[in-house]
Amino acid sequence: MKELKSLLIDDLLARVNASPFLFVVDYTGLTVDKFAELRKRLLGVGAEIHVAKNTLVKKAAERAGYPDELGEVLVGQTAVVTGAQDVCAAAKVMKTFGKEFAKPAMKAGIMDGKFLDVDALGALADLPSREILLGQLLGVLSAPASTLVRLLNEPAASLARVLKAKGEQ
Repeated sequence: MKELKSLLIDDLLARVNASPFLFVVDYTGLTVDKFAELRKRLLGVGAEIHVAKNTLVKKAAERAGYPDELGEVLVGQTAVVTGAQDVCAAAKVMKTFGKEFAKPAMKAGIMDGKFLDVDALGALADLPSREILLGQLLGVLSAPASTLVRLLNEPAASLARVLKAKGEQ
C-alpha cells in the first residue's frame, strides 16, 4: 500500500512540475457526465483535471516547493487542474463551466510558484486569449516603427507635392 501511495505522489509531482499552473477545485455535487464534459472542455485548451486524495496532493505540493497556503484549501472533495499551455484559457473554461452548472467552484491556485486566491483566478479568467494579447503586443511594438517610417517619408512626400504643384503651374 505504501508503494502505491508513493507512486501516486510521484505521478502528481510529475504533473505539477510539468505544469506552470495548478488550480484546486471543489467538485462536490458534480455528476459523472458533467465531470466528463468538464474534462473534455479542459482537454480542448490543453489542460487536465484529476481527482486525488488531499493528503497526496499536499505531499506532492510540499515536494514541489509550493506555498503552505495551498494545504489550507485542500479540504473536502477536491480535484486539481494542470496543463502545459495557456493558463488563462484553462481559468476561462473553469469560470464559464462554473457559471453554466454552478459547479465546480475554484478554491485557489498556484502559478509560477505563487499562491492565487479565488479573485486572482477570476482575474486570470477575464484576461483575453493568448492570441489576442500577442496581437495587442505586436500593435504596440509596431506603432513606433510605423510612425518613424511616416516621418522619414514626409520630407520626400512634401517635395513631391511641391514639384507637382510647380509642374501644374
